[in-house]
Amino acid sequence: MARHRKLRPEEEEIWQAVARTARPMHAPERMILPGEADTPPVAPNPFHPKEPAQRPVLPPFRLGEKTRGKPAHDLAPTIRQTLAAAPVQMDAKAYGKMTRGKLVPEARIDLHGMTLAEAHPELIGFILNAQSMGLRLVLVITGKGKLKADHGPIPQRVGALRHQVPQWLRLPPVGPSVLQISEAHLKHGGSGAYYVYLRKLR
Repeated sequence: MARHRKLRPEEEEIWQAVARTARPMHAPERMILPGEADTPPVAPNPFHPKEPAQRPVLPPFRLGEKTRGKPAHDLAPTIRQTLAAAPVQMDAKAYGKMTRGKLVPEARIDLHGMTLAEAHPELIGFILNAQSMGLRLVLVITGKGKLKADHGPIPQRVGALRHQVPQWLRLPPVGPSVLQISEAHLKHGGSGAYYVYLRKLR
């Protein structure tokens, strides 16, 4: 039977230094507290579907409720509305007679059937000549336009001349010569023609 002797101080110091660097081969067992089952905990199953997160409750929504009290559309004004909203530059009494078809145009030009490239110089020459002759009221016939097959991504306007002529009449070189533009009365062509009231030459 081996006899155990007490370590000397220098041997005790060496032993403590070695013990501090040693690691246990087995992890110490966890102490089971009273009331705990003596069974290891079950690891969660990664393949078990999780409970879906509860979604916040949204208030009920009705289609179109954000547009209540607002106009259903925001379309550009028609040519008739634009011309009617323009300020009256000519004599008010003469303007009333003109819009009612009571004034007879002193000259007319028919652009119906022309392309935009053909009609523009014709209109310029007609207006400048009419003013140089001292005429005041002339009639410009554009036609109402015909509905054509439209296969492009951008919708085409019906009646290109009818839309373009009022723009031309406001621009140089004929803009300074024009005092008033109005849609013609039915007896003179209605929406397919325009009254153009010219300024006097000074």
